[in-house]
Amino acid sequence: MIKKILLALAVALPACMWAQAPKFGVVDVETIIPKMPEFKEAQTKIGEASKTYEAEYGKIQEELNKKMAELQELDKDSTTLQSIKERRMQDLQELDKKAQQFAQTAQAELQRQQAQLMQPIQEKVMNAIKTVGQENNFTLIFPEGVPAYMSTDVQDVTGLVKTKLGITE
Repeated sequence: MIKKILLALAVALPACMWAQAPKFGVVDVETIIPKMPEFKEAQTKIGEASKTYEAEYGKIQEELNKKMAELQELDKDSTTLQSIKERRMQDLQELDKKAQQFAQTAQAELQRQQAQLMQPIQEKVMNAIKTVGQENNFTLIFPEGVPAYMSTDVQDVTGLVKTKLGITE
């Protein structure tokens, strides 16, 4: 009797394992994110912030150019004292340093703002991928382009994720 049970298990076990074969998928996140309305809104906000920083930097550059022109005029005037010329040169150097600091701060702020705006978008995509994986019994879903080899058994789930996110196209 025990031999029959063991024989039945020996026959059934491989069949059960075959039924539970791993299921793999790939997803192209790079084609999904740009089509999301949230991404377009984020890009608009970043563009507006960038224009604001550019306008402010332009004002600083105008002031810098004006002071440079004034310094060149003073340099041509032989009656201007050297101490005044040196002071104007220091002012110009300080303004140039402020312009460089402003540019660095603006760039860092734009990067921070972009990361802050992209984080919820990336989370939404990841949640959609997880949901597609669970609903369709995938073992693993890889980002497209990562595997060195991909057999024909791997399914592209990009369309399923787009559908889950409500993206048509």
